[in-house]
Amino acid sequence: MPRVALYARYSSDNQSESSIEDQFRLCREHAKRERWKVTSTYHDAAISGASMILRPGIQLLLQDAQRGLFDVVLGEALDRISRDQADVATLFKHLRFAGVSIVTLAEGEISELHVGLKGTMNALFLKDLALKTHRGLRGRVEKGKAGGGLCYGYNVMKGLDANGEPIRGDREIILEEARIVRRIFRAFAAGKSPKAIAVELNKDGIPGPLGRAWGDTSIRGHVSRGTGILNNELYAGVLVWNRQRFVKDPATGKRVSRPNPESQWIRTEVPHLRIVDDELWQAARSRQQQISALFGPNPANTREGRAKRLHLANRPASLLSGLLTCGCCGGRIGILTPNRYG
Repeated sequence: MPRVALYARYSSDNQSESSIEDQFRLCREHAKRERWKVTSTYHDAAISGASMILRPGIQLLLQDAQRGLFDVVLGEALDRISRDQADVATLFKHLRFAGVSIVTLAEGEISELHVGLKGTMNALFLKDLALKTHRGLRGRVEKGKAGGGLCYGYNVMKGLDANGEPIRGDREIILEEARIVRRIFRAFAAGKSPKAIAVELNKDGIPGPLGRAWGDTSIRGHVSRGTGILNNELYAGVLVWNRQRFVKDPATGKRVSRPNPESQWIRTEVPHLRIVDDELWQAARSRQQQISALFGPNPANTREGRAKRLHLANRPASLLSGLLTCGCCGGRIGILTPNRYG
């Protein structure tokens, strides 16, 4: 009697943990008809099928297969195991080497033909889904609605449209947080550093974004990426979308951001979301330009600049880089300017 391991997965918000049990129930019914003995179950809940690297369930299944704990892997469909063509091929090879076959309710016993054809179809499905999602988000942004994410000073508006469908992408200003945003801009324009501003806000017991303590990076951010309080154009009544795209690192399975050229950015006027008036916004921009002219552009913006900065500072990258601390206060020591530590 073949020993069978069941595998199930769900990923989207339209499914729930009950989807796992539904898949297991169907697989158990199939195993009973075939007179197979179910010895173990594996699952990954709310995890994308685009990569196997970050899925503990499939990794444990592979380890147990190599230990010879079962003879067959049974799932609802091949795309439940993985949608990534390379991952499907790799898993198929490892399981075959371990003497384990893959059987699904939708395709039957998986062969090289299934791996090639279904893997290609799943890869095309993911690409098409990404394009459709991107197109839908662009249409939403061009109407002045949020394209995703929520920044400090705003709240998501909830409600239903005329058809009873949830309204998505609408924001409203949180008055108390808006006052803090204006306070930050006024302090910076007056000459205070982001670090000094953060210290004052924490001293006054004002919670930062996501309820965390304020830090200088959350205020100054990254100019070219539009991050940080001082660089968020939404405070000036302009919604900027598509600054960056995400690609999957094949080594880790994690998404990594890549900046898009400015020609691909989508900018939409949203005057009803303006928090900072134009005079204050321009004053902050002017101070940023003065700082840049005084200390030069931030070399951390480019890979070449980071390497050059480390070379000029006689601070080679090493295993313990970033772990230097002050002997008096215990604070970490980092580069404040291209030629000064603090």
